Amino acid sequence: MQSFLDPAILFFVFGIIAGTLKSNLEIPPQISKFLSLYLLMALGLKGGFALAKSGLTHEVSVSLGLALLLAVLVPAMGYWILRRFLSGFDAAAIAATYGSVSAVTFITAVQYLDTHSIAFGGHMAAAMALMESPAIIMAVLLANLVRRSQTGKGTAVANPGPLSKVMHEALTDGAQLLLIGAMVVGILSGVSGQAAMKPFAGDLFKGMLAFFLLDMGLLAARNMAGLKRQPPLLIAYALGAPLVHASIALGLSLAFGLSQGNAALLMVLAASASYIAVPAVVRHAIPEANPSLYFGMSLGLTFPFNILAGIPLYVGIAQRMIPA
Repeated sequence: MQSFLDPAILFFVFGIIAGTLKSNLEIPPQISKFLSLYLLMALGLKGGFALAKSGLTHEVSVSLGLALLLAVLVPAMGYWILRRFLSGFDAAAIAATYGSVSAVTFITAVQYLDTHSIAFGGHMAAAMALMESPAIIMAVLLANLVRRSQTGKGTAVANPGPLSKVMHEALTDGAQLLLIGAMVVGILSGVSGQAAMKPFAGDLFKGMLAFFLLDMGLLAARNMAGLKRQPPLLIAYALGAPLVHASIALGLSLAFGLSQGNAALLMVLAASASYIAVPAVVRHAIPEANPSLYFGMSLGLTFPFNILAGIPLYVGIAQRMIPA
């Protein structure tokens, strides 16, 4: 219950209520984009400063390796399950959405750990960056296999363009580059840089996150209405997949000895679903897929679930299962 009293979470709830009431409250798109870029830049700097202090330790290497493993395992498992009751294109698009990560969910989890004085490694921001693209690339490859099978049957299919172009978009996404660039700046500038950027990356962070979550609450509420038309199986997947993925991340964390904070963040990353980067690429790369499915599920159900219940649940389980 204490997590609901966090100002940032309360603003998210307020945004959902305002959106449900069809209020004309809205955050201009330019400001929303600025807030998103600010949060990624501040997160990258924080991660870079922490890495400058710790260096490349065993836990850093293990955490990044597990992040890459999950980035491949989760979309592969998702496609295998979804293909049983969806078209290959929709299955690939949803698998990519849930195989990638939500930066805002991760940032909210970082703030939650800070608020509860739970230590974690700054390198987990690098883990988030590593998990962004593999699912997109896998989904594009799977969709191409579906196209080939349909072409062989004489069915006309859409042509999304060269695979190299799609891969370039996935690997050079502006938000991801900003995160990595800010992390490099943090590593290079070290302690002096941290002191200089404290007002920007520290003092402003909580308020900016609350403002952005207000916008996300408004957006989530407007996407919930479309979920009424979706099959119950997809709604169950949107709520159940995060729990399954987080459980896999917990098992890996226990097996490889991650700390509480790093295990909790790995669980959050595995449980989250992209609603910005992946839908933007997938809409171009897999035009045959239905955007209302992968976008509506991730933003209308999975994102609110993780923000309101998932993060405190994952952190609480990590604290219970992993010694401090």
